[in-house]
Amino acid sequence: MNKLARAAPRLSHLPASWAELPVVLGITREICACVLSFPFPLRDGGSASALRGQNTALTSESAPIRALNHPHHQHTLHRSGPRGVMPTKTRKTRKLRGHVSHGHGRVGKHRKHPGGRGNAGGMHHHRINFDKYHPGYFGKVGMRHYHLKRNTVFCPTINLDKLWTLLSEQTRLNHAKKPEGPAPIIDVVSAGYFKVLGKGKLPKQPVIVKAKFFSRRAEEKIKGVGGACVLTA
Repeated sequence: MNKLARAAPRLSHLPASWAELPVVLGITREICACVLSFPFPLRDGGSASALRGQNTALTSESAPIRALNHPHHQHTLHRSGPRGVMPTKTRKTRKLRGHVSHGHGRVGKHRKHPGGRGNAGGMHHHRINFDKYHPGYFGKVGMRHYHLKRNTVFCPTINLDKLWTLLSEQTRLNHAKKPEGPAPIIDVVSAGYFKVLGKGKLPKQPVIVKAKFFSRRAEEKIKGVGGACVLTA
């Protein structure tokens, strides 16, 4: 890039023969072609890119590509790897070359389990790791509750006026056409509800409702249309 930068201001003193330009500037033909492809202003008012067509042997449409394929540029691209990757020459494995055991000792030779298997040593030689990353792993706190019931307050409810919406429209039409047929079964627990409340009215059609809880009015209205209430766990 230093030769490329130095070549830009010297384009105003171009030689008579364009084939001698790389020799005069001391650069390769590819870099010279790449320089001529840029619109640098000249003294006569023209630009270097306009001179590219005067010597087709020197420049072509693929001149910038050939310039990037030059070994010097390939070495530069290879040297600039992804950010954060450690070069091989600074790794520990390069420093340990020439040492017989490679830092693993002569007896064990990097075999078996020097720190113990699994979670061994959590209160002994691995105590720092457990205290730092797994606090409270060892020991007991408080008292046991043998008959603990969780989520005793969680009880989503649904009213009778929304009960038939749990069935598909096609199912409702089929049962409406055949009221003497088998009664439809509505499982409110599978729909995410636990308790059935008595707000609203039911159509004059028997229905079997499965739920964990029923209010008094809901049970009366379901049985009033010929239906049944089934308790589930």
